[in-house]
Amino acid sequence: MAAILGAVAGFFLARRSMMSYMKKNPPISEEMMRSMMTSMGQKPSQKKLNQMMAQMKAQAAQADKK
Repeated sequence: MAAILGAVAGFFLARRSMMSYMKKNPPISEEMMRSMMTSMGQKPSQKKLNQMMAQMKAQAAQADKK
């Protein structure tokens, strides 16, 4: 019984820590966005990169609320 409770508690603890890690360190950085835009033939400006990163953070925050 204790093993089952430990496994369940461990799962939720690991899930919570992973979600906070992903929030602090998003999987896509500005450098990755810049290289993607360059490969698509666009010349990325810093303003456009900042807008895209802000949109991604807003979407992630909205997804967390659900």
